[in-house]
Amino acid sequence: MKSGHRAVRELPYSPAVGSPHGVEVLSFAALRSMDAQRRRVLPQRPAFHVLALVTSGSGNHEADFRSSPLTEGSAVWIRPGMVHRWSDVEDCDGPLVLFRPGFLPGSTGLEALAPTCWHLDKTRLGLALYAVEHLCREHDTAARLPHLASPALLSHLLAALVLRALPDQPAQRDSPPPDHRIQDVFRAYQAAVEEHCTDWHQVADYATALGYGVRTLTRATRALTGMGAKAYLDQRIVLEAKRLLAHTDVPVVGCARRLGFRDVGNFTTFFRRQAAVPPAAWRTAYAATHATRGV
Repeated sequence: MKSGHRAVRELPYSPAVGSPHGVEVLSFAALRSMDAQRRRVLPQRPAFHVLALVTSGSGNHEADFRSSPLTEGSAVWIRPGMVHRWSDVEDCDGPLVLFRPGFLPGSTGLEALAPTCWHLDKTRLGLALYAVEHLCREHDTAARLPHLASPALLSHLLAALVLRALPDQPAQRDSPPPDHRIQDVFRAYQAAVEEHCTDWHQVADYATALGYGVRTLTRATRALTGMGAKAYLDQRIVLEAKRLLAHTDVPVVGCARRLGFRDVGNFTTFFRRQAAVPPAAWRTAYAATHATRGV
């Protein structure tokens, strides 16, 4: 660690013994037991999904610079590649469902719309916990009786849990949900942005690579996220910039180079337009805030 910046710990997907199918269920108590050194309070980047439900207690969670208080009924969905930390979950209880990318069926089309943290009322929390229990029972059966194992069944039970736990989407109640083609177009764009956002800064680059028109990408992205394709791409680039500024000591000029900008001036102009302050000022403010919190 230098200048107050901590390296982000990379967490690969390492299923426990008896969890060969790409999904497993832990608890906050198990998380604390496995992490006696409290590394959970430091920035980490999982290569898998985590869907957590808080059944009792209180705490706090931070994901990509957004801090969320946790209370009974809180739900947290951590996506692969997200930089997050459990800043205070000593009193929390409830299940944490871990699953690898691709294990959740893509037909729901809701992942792009879901927040990182939201709240479930008692009724919805209870129903979501029933779904977790069903998933646990099938998973335990698969571990004990491999001849009865069904990855497809576990995958669909996971999808049922996600659908039960997700918050309502007002836009979906007021208008028809996007059709499967629009979902497929956006998912392809989303995956390409994740892979190439540090090299390709224009939507036209993605349109050419994916074989779609710029307007098609823009319509699909707006239908799923409420913003255009260019705005979505810019947000993803500035998020990666903030990750570099917050969690590494790479100089601003080095950040510009890593993010594919021709020179630091272009990067500074871009960052200021997105974040309202220059990158160096943002880094200083972030470091000061977290030093004050004792993080």
